[in-house]
Amino acid sequence: MQTHHAATAAAMPAENTAKAGRPTRYRWFVAALFFVIYTIAAADRANLGVVLPFLRKEFAMTNTEAGGLVSLFLVAYALAQLPSAWLLSRFGVRKVFTLSMIFTSIATGLTGLVGSLLSLKLCRIALGFAEGPLPIGVTTTINNWFPSREKGTASGIFLSSVKFGPVITPILGAAIIAAWGWKEVFLWFAVPGILLSVFWYLLVANQPSESRFVNAAELDCIGEGAAGKGGGHHVAPSRPMPRLDRLIRVREEKVLTTTGEVMKSWNIIGCALGYCCQLGISSVLLAWIPTYLLTVKKFSIMNMGFVAAAPWVGAVVGNLLGGLLADRLLDKRRKPGMLISAASTAMMMYVLINAPADPTQYGALLFATGMLLSIGYSAYMVYPMPFVAKEKFPVANAVVNMGGQLGGAATPWIVGMLLDDFGWDYVFGFMAAISCLTVLIVLTISEPLKVRAADRL
Repeated sequence: MQTHHAATAAAMPAENTAKAGRPTRYRWFVAALFFVIYTIAAADRANLGVVLPFLRKEFAMTNTEAGGLVSLFLVAYALAQLPSAWLLSRFGVRKVFTLSMIFTSIATGLTGLVGSLLSLKLCRIALGFAEGPLPIGVTTTINNWFPSREKGTASGIFLSSVKFGPVITPILGAAIIAAWGWKEVFLWFAVPGILLSVFWYLLVANQPSESRFVNAAELDCIGEGAAGKGGGHHVAPSRPMPRLDRLIRVREEKVLTTTGEVMKSWNIIGCALGYCCQLGISSVLLAWIPTYLLTVKKFSIMNMGFVAAAPWVGAVVGNLLGGLLADRLLDKRRKPGMLISAASTAMMMYVLINAPADPTQYGALLFATGMLLSIGYSAYMVYPMPFVAKEKFPVANAVVNMGGQLGGAATPWIVGMLLDDFGWDYVFGFMAAISCLTVLIVLTISEPLKVRAADRL
């Protein structure tokens, strides 16, 4: 380990090694950059929910068809996950991530130029495939650039950007629609991603050891315990919590070093299924809440914009709290956040069914819903890191994210069918049911805090 860092330091520019005594903190700049970039990407996918009530005036469709339109992006996005893992492993995050963001922006802009429902559908499919490599690119960057004690926090920052995009989208989207129209929303949202992709290519290397902005002391901090095959510094927890550990099934796990082992692991599959249910709820809120607020609660366009942003403001807070909770208070335990998130979300669905029509009160309830739903999100991203070899982590992450995105793709369409045949009470009941299902699934997977020493040699 010491020889590795000594060699790395010798290969670094003189100005970096001269300052090796005091670590740089460039990894947090990288975190800030992927937060901003993915905020834009998340806004590009979220804007359809805002324009959907106005788009349907131009292109007539049932609720089921509208839900299917929303799902097209997510189906393509989910199918892109495993190929994206291969591309990132083959060509590196720097190149693939940059091109992915450029294509995402192009697909977004083209959506504002559509003249038919078919072209709109094709643009949404193209957006899904274009954006596919972005989440695996970010999580691979987190795995490479952060020590284990910071991975949960960094993942919380990333997942906050997934939710911060929908915070700004209803507000900006409502303003653009009021001033110009729904097509202009896509044109305006296309611009920032092109510019930010250039910043990523110039400023973020595939590995911190390749970056001219990182000195040897920061490399030593990042590389803490990373000489083995695992995804980081993986040891038994320093603070025993016997009752909690029995509930969450703390187990000794071997490191998964092949694609076959990753694909057959129930821990990975169970994590993907739990994420499938939880991301499904998030997808429903994103796609259908603006319509619900306009048609059922009878809010104005601007009130809709601000209230529809509330769950995503809460989600930003929840993601950050979830990362800090797992890293600091729970000593890298990930399952408690998942369980808290799923159980509390089920309860919030009942509250929302009986919620008042006052914008302030309903916004507060949606804020709480978004926060509670998101507390466990960072745990799903970080969960495979302790027991999956670093070179196989993109595959594991792709499996988990693909499961989540398939759930996100299915639920808007299912909700459309429920609305056509039943009503909104059934929609909230459906979300409560899949939250309860998440609790049962997560209880079956282990908490892999212990990695066999032999596997890390």
